[in-house]
Amino acid sequence: MNRHAKALEKANVLVDALPWLERFHGRTIVVKFGGNAMTDQALQEAFAEDVVFLRYVGMRPVVVHGGGPQITRQLERLGIASVFESGHRVTTPEAMDVVRMVLVGQVQREIVGLVNAHGPFAVGLSGEDANLFTAEPHHLEVDGERVDLGLVGNVVKVEPGVVQGLVADGRIPIVSSVARGTAGEIYNVNADTAAAALAVALGAEKLVVLTDVEGLYGAWPTDGSEPSPDDVISSITADDLEAMLPTLSTGMVPKMDACLRAVRGGVPKAHVIDGRVPHALLVEVFTDEGVGTEVHA
Repeated sequence: MNRHAKALEKANVLVDALPWLERFHGRTIVVKFGGNAMTDQALQEAFAEDVVFLRYVGMRPVVVHGGGPQITRQLERLGIASVFESGHRVTTPEAMDVVRMVLVGQVQREIVGLVNAHGPFAVGLSGEDANLFTAEPHHLEVDGERVDLGLVGNVVKVEPGVVQGLVADGRIPIVSSVARGTAGEIYNVNADTAAAALAVALGAEKLVVLTDVEGLYGAWPTDGSEPSPDDVISSITADDLEAMLPTLSTGMVPKMDACLRAVRGGVPKAHVIDGRVPHALLVEVFTDEGVGTEVHA
């Protein structure tokens, strides 16, 4: 391909993106960043590029992040056991100190640095800042019995003013999923559900959840084989997803439940996409095909 043909191909790509640029200009998109995309340097850098691209073309990206693998590694270094119940990390006061330190002091700073390599955009926030998130204890029942998860919380109130102010100033908020309770206690909040709550409070156009699979599978093979990409559900209504939730694996439940909460709360569409694919965020936003699973009302 000669230089002229390459230039023309690039121009065609930009023109193809025009309908989405028109539709999403000035709109807020909340992205939950997690999974393998957070632990692979090349994927981290690609994600930062995607977020900055959205900002430069007139969108308003907001990032909410977790950090499960990083938290587990730090707990192991300190000799603190990691205990999980139905996909939730049991968070003792001792573990909560580590969760807070890793999310706010390490993971958040790494994301802020990657984004700010492209300009003075990213600002780190905790859910504690300006009372962004208020949480209450998360109660879990397994086989009819209540399980004590310690300092694991559910977001019950969002004060989005600090995020709105940053976005209006052209910044990209990077939010850690830690929240304060009404009595001053600190809670470890699932980043998927925190992102959904924030998307609703901001009146976001989209919620995009990055995960470690290709999307929501219609049926997982029972013979031990890997599922086929053809088994991914490309689009599903909120009602159908709600009926399907009890059958999902513990890892997918919080992600799909977050999408359901977002759509029920007024966000037009929510997406679960494969964060292992470089620039998956741009593919989702700027193409007809998209990737992963879309949830809509």
